[in-house]
Amino acid sequence: MISNCSRLFTKTFVINNKPSLPVHTPFSHLLQVRAMASESAAASSTFKKIQIQRDDTTFDAYVIGKEDAPGIVVLQEWWGVDYEIKNHAQKISQFEPGYKALIPDLYRGKVGLDVAEAQHLMDGLDWQGAVKDIQASVNWLKANGSQKVGVTGYCMGGALSIASSVLLPGVDAVVAFYGVPSPELADPIHAKAPVQAHFGELDNIVGFSDVKTAKALEVKLKASGVPHEVHIYPGLTHAFMNKSPEGLQRRKSMGLTDEDDVAVELAWTRFRNWMSRFLSP
Repeated sequence: MISNCSRLFTKTFVINNKPSLPVHTPFSHLLQVRAMASESAAASSTFKKIQIQRDDTTFDAYVIGKEDAPGIVVLQEWWGVDYEIKNHAQKISQFEPGYKALIPDLYRGKVGLDVAEAQHLMDGLDWQGAVKDIQASVNWLKANGSQKVGVTGYCMGGALSIASSVLLPGVDAVVAFYGVPSPELADPIHAKAPVQAHFGELDNIVGFSDVKTAKALEVKLKASGVPHEVHIYPGLTHAFMNKSPEGLQRRKSMGLTDEDDVAVELAWTRFRNWMSRFLSP
């Protein structure tokens, strides 16, 4: 089933960005699903690949960090499990007092290397199945030494993070970056875990991560009664947390040229404070 999140994201992203985006060539010509690319051997070697069982399926996940530490499930952007989401998970694992970060592979090994591929993969995502993957990941962490577990994600993963707060027992805290689920998937008014959310002021993905959507999220979180924070960063567009050289180049190729190291560090500080507040033993 294709979530309305996916339709809103892909439709608006294509329309509102610069025409240089490579989205007009038919998928049959562009879509070449490839395994993880552009990650350094050093970064890759620090992750442990595991397999997690849920229902009648098994999926790969990548774990990094301190044993018996609080756990954080780190959810991918629409690209898949690529170098950037691994960068985020590695950084998170090193925050004090130490975390065990786990990336579930929601695309089952597939990675989009351009906008058309990423759009195709997200359009084909079973969102309800992805939520089940997240629940299984939370359960795995709690069964393997993490007393408390948070969920965080970026873009598509941000929307799924908020959905986790609504739908999944056992989630102790959520931090979402620039993504809100459709009400059909999960209405934030029913959130049960604390939610912190981050958005760029100039994000133009209407109904998914623009300022109007961020403010509507804040209203719903207030009504839910859970602890919450919604932060909007002036002058920034979508995916502003991606700071690797490859990530910056990819953003520029999509017409996203803004950079603000101070704002990114502020977002990480808020992330650290939130997870420490709710995941500490």
